[in-house]
Amino acid sequence: MSAACTGVILAGGRASRYGGRPKGLERVGGERIIDRVAARLLEVVDDLLLVANASDADSWLPGVRRRADVILDAGSLGGIHAALSHAGTSVLLVAWDMPFVPTALLRRLLALGESADAAVPESESKRGLEPLCAYYSQACLAPIERCLGQDERRVVAFFDDVSVARLPFDDVQRFGDPAIMFMNVNSPEELALANSYDAAASRAADPADLHGRRS
Repeated sequence: MSAACTGVILAGGRASRYGGRPKGLERVGGERIIDRVAARLLEVVDDLLLVANASDADSWLPGVRRRADVILDAGSLGGIHAALSHAGTSVLLVAWDMPFVPTALLRRLLALGESADAAVPESESKRGLEPLCAYYSQACLAPIERCLGQDERRVVAFFDDVSVARLPFDDVQRFGDPAIMFMNVNSPEELALANSYDAAASRAADPADLHGRRS
């Protein structure tokens, strides 16, 4: 039987390119991004946790626990620390501004995590990994705390101190286009782009589009 795992929605950052507005509450395909992330996580785990510092965050997902960072101003690494500290279990974590992370990918990361301390998909990002769409066990908590205690804020700073299962990029591509799956909506321009991707996906999924529109 698999160990308990909490789905974590990480609502971090100051949304400076969004004028301070909570970007995860913006809508893609008519649905708030935060709701899209929550729905995908709930297909894989039974319990959700929202990590957010905003004063009104308790109203964002009624019925879902909301907890704040334990160590303030520690960036994304501080968010992972808060997730593990408050969950008390392993976590399957997704940033709240990623509208297109598929359930199948999350399920694969959870399976990889059964034999590693962390499971992270490879991507074409500067890091070559997506640490804000990943699985982390409680074994990661102490190494993260050591990094933060040394004022080390890099989100992957603790990776050398834990066992990390990397989902190879070729395998990641089987779940979809990584550029879309790991897209972050950080600006109005990116929101418009995300909505265009969603509209294109909806058209492709329409049976009428597969064989031409019926008259």
